[in-house]
Amino acid sequence: MKKDLPENIVEDVAMAVVLIGETPEVKNWTVYIVNLKDVALDNVLISSKGYGEKDGKMVKTSVLRHFIGDLKAKSFSGVEAIDPEVFGLTNEYWLSYYIDGVIYDKKFIFLPESIVDENLIHVPLVNMPGVMIK
Repeated sequence: MKKDLPENIVEDVAMAVVLIGETPEVKNWTVYIVNLKDVALDNVLISSKGYGEKDGKMVKTSVLRHFIGDLKAKSFSGVEAIDPEVFGLTNEYWLSYYIDGVIYDKKFIFLPESIVDENLIHVPLVNMPGVMIK
Protein backbone atom coordinates (compact mmCIF):
# COMPACT_ATOMS: atom_id res chain seq x y z
CA MET A 1 0.00 0.00 0.00
CA LYS A 2 0.93 3.67 0.04
CA LYS A 3 2.61 3.35 3.46
CA ASP A 4 4.98 0.76 1.97
CA LEU A 5 6.34 3.15 -0.68
CA PRO A 6 9.62 4.90 0.10
CA GLU A 7 9.52 8.64 0.78
CA ASN A 8 11.66 10.06 -2.01
CA ILE A 9 11.91 13.70 -0.96
CA VAL A 10 12.74 16.28 -3.62
CA GLU A 11 15.48 18.62 -2.40
CA ASP A 12 17.66 21.19 -4.15
CA VAL A 13 15.45 21.30 -7.22
CA ALA A 14 13.37 24.40 -7.92
CA MET A 15 10.85 25.82 -10.35
CA ALA A 16 11.15 29.51 -11.17
CA VAL A 17 9.12 32.01 -13.16
CA VAL A 18 11.82 34.30 -14.52
CA LEU A 19 11.62 37.78 -16.04
CA ILE A 20 13.77 37.35 -19.15
CA GLY A 21 13.23 40.79 -20.63
CA GLU A 22 11.02 43.83 -20.63
CA THR A 23 10.09 46.87 -22.62
CA PRO A 24 7.88 49.76 -21.52
CA GLU A 25 4.93 47.88 -23.06
CA VAL A 26 5.50 44.26 -22.04
CA LYS A 27 7.39 41.93 -19.71
CA ASN A 28 8.52 38.53 -21.02
CA TRP A 29 8.48 35.62 -18.58
CA THR A 30 9.72 32.04 -18.86
CA VAL A 31 9.39 29.08 -16.47
CA TYR A 32 12.64 27.28 -15.63
CA ILE A 33 13.58 24.14 -13.76
CA VAL A 34 16.73 24.71 -11.69
CA ASN A 35 18.87 21.76 -10.57
CA LEU A 36 20.87 22.91 -7.54
CA LYS A 37 22.06 19.34 -6.86
CA ASP A 38 25.56 17.97 -7.38
CA VAL A 39 24.08 15.11 -9.44
CA ALA A 40 22.23 14.99 -12.74
CA LEU A 41 18.49 14.42 -13.05
CA ASP A 42 17.41 11.80 -15.58
CA ASN A 43 14.24 11.71 -17.69
CA VAL A 44 12.82 14.99 -16.36
CA LEU A 45 9.11 15.36 -17.12
CA ILE A 46 6.98 18.36 -16.13
CA SER A 47 3.25 18.84 -16.57
CA SER A 48 1.80 22.31 -16.21
CA LYS A 49 -1.67 23.73 -15.84
CA GLY A 50 -3.46 26.79 -14.57
CA TYR A 51 -6.80 27.05 -12.81
CA GLY A 52 -8.87 29.45 -10.76
CA GLU A 53 -11.37 32.27 -11.04
CA LYS A 54 -11.10 35.08 -13.54
CA ASP A 55 -13.76 37.75 -14.10
CA GLY A 56 -16.18 35.80 -11.89
CA LYS A 57 -15.87 32.57 -13.90
CA MET A 58 -13.94 29.38 -13.19
CA VAL A 59 -11.11 28.98 -15.70
CA LYS A 60 -8.81 26.05 -16.51
CA THR A 61 -5.91 26.11 -18.95
CA SER A 62 -4.83 23.15 -21.03
CA VAL A 63 -2.51 20.63 -19.38
CA LEU A 64 0.87 20.78 -21.10
CA ARG A 65 3.55 18.11 -20.76
CA HIS A 66 7.23 18.96 -21.20
CA PHE A 67 9.94 16.33 -21.56
CA ILE A 68 13.23 17.96 -20.61
CA GLY A 69 15.33 14.79 -20.75
CA ASP A 70 18.49 14.74 -18.66
CA LEU A 71 19.48 17.83 -16.68
CA LYS A 72 23.11 18.15 -15.60
CA ALA A 73 24.14 18.94 -12.03
CA LYS A 74 24.10 22.65 -11.16
CA SER A 75 22.20 23.62 -14.31
CA PHE A 76 18.80 24.81 -15.50
CA SER A 77 16.47 24.43 -18.45
CA GLY A 78 13.60 26.43 -19.87
CA VAL A 79 10.22 24.74 -19.57
CA GLU A 80 7.73 27.13 -21.19
CA ALA A 81 6.96 30.76 -21.84
CA ILE A 82 4.23 32.05 -19.54
CA ASP A 83 1.78 34.86 -20.26
CA PRO A 84 1.23 37.39 -17.45
CA GLU A 85 -2.51 37.01 -18.10
CA VAL A 86 -2.41 33.71 -16.15
CA PHE A 87 -0.63 35.17 -13.09
CA GLY A 88 -4.08 35.68 -11.55
CA LEU A 89 -4.62 31.91 -11.66
CA THR A 90 -3.03 29.11 -9.66
CA ASN A 91 -0.16 27.83 -11.83
CA GLU A 92 0.81 24.25 -11.06
CA TYR A 93 3.93 22.37 -12.21
CA TRP A 94 4.22 18.67 -11.46
CA LEU A 95 7.84 17.54 -11.77
CA SER A 96 9.14 13.98 -11.95
CA TYR A 97 12.66 12.70 -12.55
CA TYR A 98 15.02 9.83 -11.76
CA ILE A 99 18.33 9.64 -9.90
CA ASP A 100 20.11 6.27 -10.03
CA GLY A 101 16.90 4.58 -11.21
CA VAL A 102 14.82 5.95 -8.31
CA ILE A 103 11.84 8.15 -9.19
CA TYR A 104 11.16 11.47 -7.46
CA ASP A 105 8.21 13.79 -7.94
CA LYS A 106 6.90 17.03 -6.50
CA LYS A 107 4.13 19.51 -7.21
CA PHE A 108 5.13 23.20 -7.32
CA ILE A 109 2.24 25.67 -7.00
CA PHE A 110 2.47 29.39 -7.75
CA LEU A 111 -0.57 30.94 -6.06
CA PRO A 112 -2.62 33.66 -7.74
CA GLU A 113 -0.90 37.04 -7.75
CA SER A 114 2.32 35.59 -6.26
CA ILE A 115 4.31 36.44 -9.40
CA VAL A 116 4.71 40.15 -8.74
CA ASP A 117 7.66 42.56 -8.58
CA GLU A 118 7.65 42.55 -4.76
CA ASN A 119 8.40 38.80 -4.73
CA LEU A 120 11.27 38.85 -7.25
CA ILE A 121 14.60 37.40 -6.12
CA HIS A 122 17.88 36.64 -7.89
CA VAL A 123 17.35 33.11 -9.23
CA PRO A 124 20.55 31.09 -8.75
CA LEU A 125 22.26 29.67 -11.87
CA VAL A 126 19.77 31.46 -14.15
CA ASN A 127 21.15 34.81 -12.91
CA MET A 128 17.95 36.74 -13.61
CA PRO A 129 15.12 38.06 -11.42
CA GLY A 130 12.21 35.74 -10.77
CA VAL A 131 9.91 34.02 -8.30
CA MET A 132 11.28 30.64 -7.21
CA ILE A 133 9.84 27.69 -5.29
CA LYS A 134 12.18 25.09 -3.85
